[in-house]
Amino acid sequence: MSDVSDVASPMTDDQPIWTPSPERAAAANMTRFLDAVRAEVPEVTDYRSLYQWSVDAPADFWPKVRSFCGLTVSREADAVVEDLDRMVPPPGARWFPGMRLNFAENLLRFRDDRPALVAWSESGRRGALTYAELHAQVARLAGALRAAGVAQGDRVAGFLPNVPETVAAMLAATSLGALWSSCSPDFGVKGVLDRFGQIKPRVLFTADGYVFGGKRYPSLPRVAAVTRAIPEIERVVVVPYLEERPRIDVERGVLWDDFIADGVAGGSDAGAIDFAQLPFDHPVYVMYSSGTTGLPKCMVHGAGGTLLQHLKELVLHTDLKRDDRVFYFTTCGWMMWNWLVSSLAAGATVLLYDGSPMKPHPGVLWDLAEQEGMTIFGTSAKYLALAEKEGVRPRRSHDLRRLRTILSTGSPLAPESFDFVYREIGDDVCLSSISGGTDLISCFALGNPIAPVWRGELQTRGLGMKVEVFDDQGRSVVGEKGELVCTRPFPSMPVAFWNDAGGTKYFEAYFDHYPGVWRHGDWAELTPRGGLVIYGRSDATLNPGGVRIGTAEIYAQAEQLDEIVECIVVGQEWDDDTRIVLFVKLRDGLTLDDALAARIRAQIRAGASPHHVPKLVVQVADVPRTRSGKITELAVREVIHGRPVRNVDALANPEALELYKDLPDLAR
Repeated sequence: MSDVSDVASPMTDDQPIWTPSPERAAAANMTRFLDAVRAEVPEVTDYRSLYQWSVDAPADFWPKVRSFCGLTVSREADAVVEDLDRMVPPPGARWFPGMRLNFAENLLRFRDDRPALVAWSESGRRGALTYAELHAQVARLAGALRAAGVAQGDRVAGFLPNVPETVAAMLAATSLGALWSSCSPDFGVKGVLDRFGQIKPRVLFTADGYVFGGKRYPSLPRVAAVTRAIPEIERVVVVPYLEERPRIDVERGVLWDDFIADGVAGGSDAGAIDFAQLPFDHPVYVMYSSGTTGLPKCMVHGAGGTLLQHLKELVLHTDLKRDDRVFYFTTCGWMMWNWLVSSLAAGATVLLYDGSPMKPHPGVLWDLAEQEGMTIFGTSAKYLALAEKEGVRPRRSHDLRRLRTILSTGSPLAPESFDFVYREIGDDVCLSSISGGTDLISCFALGNPIAPVWRGELQTRGLGMKVEVFDDQGRSVVGEKGELVCTRPFPSMPVAFWNDAGGTKYFEAYFDHYPGVWRHGDWAELTPRGGLVIYGRSDATLNPGGVRIGTAEIYAQAEQLDEIVECIVVGQEWDDDTRIVLFVKLRDGLTLDDALAARIRAQIRAGASPHHVPKLVVQVADVPRTRSGKITELAVREVIHGRPVRNVDALANPEALELYKDLPDLAR
């Protein structure tokens, strides 16, 4: 491993930036869980020993989570886990064999008049469903799907905005044992076909369009092309969004209300749901990799593992309770949507927002927080950085007294964004930077409501997740940078990849680097406190002069300058070495000159190290990103070297890649 001892690390603060009050810690779900375990396991005395027990004794830990979070099952398991020593599928470890349950039944176990879903849109709409109303809607929709012939193992897809109908469609499909898969409605035809074309859904739910950034975007012309290309789609169910009763120029298309009415007329029972009782590992979701380096991988996730992980993360690590009102800014194509919706299993109120987080004005998400009494606010690190740049100061403009937790993911949260949250949003919130992935539909690192928050650190590894950092020789290290790995099976590992009968794609994705160890692809550091620092994707790390550098270290410094809206950094092959090239998007009307470039370099040198300083700083008009908002360093790296980017349709703004072609600055 390269010597990086002189590279700056955020682990320099000797005091936490926030500590929970004794009263708050005592009332936390994590404390109740810790007390319950401590009563039976004497060696568990605090959180650190709880974590160690959870990874040392998974056959004891996971049943405790199941019991504490109250999973509904129709048949108990024959064992907790079989073949725990088999990390690599297929078949790998098998969790709770013999158990029978239904994913949707667990999310619909509450049927009262408390609000289940509250939905806002940037165009000013507000809608709400109680738990009783949601159950009734899912019952009617499940009956309609059954009448349409949908059965266990069929695929049902959603090409929908983030609206209550999307949640209801997912619950109806999974109640029958069908698999649900969704992608954001801003995908082009090829992007949709690259995903749904692989799994061949029987029913496709869509809206007639969506609104983003003040503009209306019709969806049905693209859906018509998708339907022609996938003949296995038997019905297209259209949710009115842009129009009250849109004209449907789509083969086999039907309006939402008419589809439900046809199902009721066909004899379906509109009041009851016959929840299919299925194995713990029965597939529930098909998720997709970003697809920026080729055809997206289709990851199949099991119902029980997804549910158990989500409840552990929501109830314990996020301290979610029945009275909470939880929000995550996400589209239906990002795993955070799946994660958020699982909050229904805890009986909380799920807040949805569809549209731009900066429209109709930059403070709209804080309007939502204030008016709906939000207690948990989830977003991306990029949103927090942009909010600061845009001058958003929520605690000065909004009443956020109920807000007690802020979650951030999507990319590493810069130490300066920690400062922004506690200075401008709230000084008594648990700021939890979390990290995981679509691959596990959950998190490797999370918050801990009974522990301090340290500036620049993710608070803890997830309970039951044996997460370590390996150096180049495969040795576990603390206080050094290396590869983030998981060395023991966990319940939410994908049950399979689609069309991967021999498991070759699955193996190559995670297990071909360290034998028998899940290599996640993050460049990280485990701190002596038990927290994590994520420095970026390991395949995007920079290696100038043999020093390996995480891209997030450079962003954390460069984006402190007020002139920079955002930036992207890559390594360019140059003179038998790698040189760092930083592309910057500046505020409107500004032009990069020598003085500003010098200030950028000085900031990076002072805040990080001389190794981090870019050889070139180049102004660009836009930064390419995926549909879930993540910048695409690998795509830019390929473009500047004249190599093709294999799947530009996976990008939200593929036209931005043209800005990086044949730049004269890169030839000098």
